[in-house]
Amino acid sequence: MGVATPLGIVISERDIAANCGVPRRGTERARYRPTTLGLFAVAGVVATMTIVLSLPTTRNAVAGLSLRELGSIEAIVFLSGVMSGLSGFGFSAIGAASLLLLSPILQVPLFQTLSTGNQLLSAGQLREDMPKSRKDLWAGPGPCMLGGAGGVPIGIWLLSHLPAARLMAVFGTLLTVYAVYSILRPARFKVRGFDGPLCGAVVGFLGGVVGGFTAFPGAAVVVWTGLRGLPKVQHRAIVQPYIIMSQVYSLGLVAVLHPAYLSSRFWLLLALTLPAVVPGTLSGLWLYRRTSDLNFKRVTYLLLGISGIALLAKTCVPAIMSLF
Repeated sequence: MGVATPLGIVISERDIAANCGVPRRGTERARYRPTTLGLFAVAGVVATMTIVLSLPTTRNAVAGLSLRELGSIEAIVFLSGVMSGLSGFGFSAIGAASLLLLSPILQVPLFQTLSTGNQLLSAGQLREDMPKSRKDLWAGPGPCMLGGAGGVPIGIWLLSHLPAARLMAVFGTLLTVYAVYSILRPARFKVRGFDGPLCGAVVGFLGGVVGGFTAFPGAAVVVWTGLRGLPKVQHRAIVQPYIIMSQVYSLGLVAVLHPAYLSSRFWLLLALTLPAVVPGTLSGLWLYRRTSDLNFKRVTYLLLGISGIALLAKTCVPAIMSLF
């Protein structure tokens, strides 16, 4: 069936739907309500905790960890992949919970490597949204990437010189403040006049400094794109290439300046945890394609806040308990 125009041309219903932006039958993706996503999340967490708690606690079973500790790290890596696949960033933010089990000089390069694999997989799945030319690169993540190249060495220096407890406190505070800010920020709030290459380079520099000692370089860039009110496709086209550049560059500097950080334990843990990245990332991408902008932002910021609070608790609770 179709509609005849005054010139006698018959236009099909399918063409009308396509030109008017109406999705064809059978092509629209399912959208899940917050309650449905919440049930999925709770079921996944309960199942994961049940499996982890069933593992033995014998010390030094694998890579200096008990099987329960290793299972906990595997679960953290999987959830990190889900987080990054869903939002385009935050792999190392959720991964920060592994600092409860690993030292920073082991955890940071490990999650830089895992994050690189996660971002490459995610960007490959969403390659239609990524920059396709030099012009696209410069209009998007290019200035941030140039600035980040200058900030990463400072972050690596901080990793080598700041105490582990202070690192966790700084990172935990950063994540918590950012999550609260993102949740409370009005949805329509935008900042104008801060979208040029110079601003991008400054933001990239700050992200490089933070990423060098936390493996979470996307924080500053995500705040910047959020303040500008960019749509999620444009947001990912800036954030994901920037994170890939920052993580690869950071790993290269660590390998040159601190090769001892890439110890045999690092390589063993990498081999054991890398398989958890793929299913986590693909699960996050599956949710990304079926979740509204508002819902995926809520989940993202909630997970960031939980991760930050956990780090602050790890740092502050022993000090508070010592007073009693």
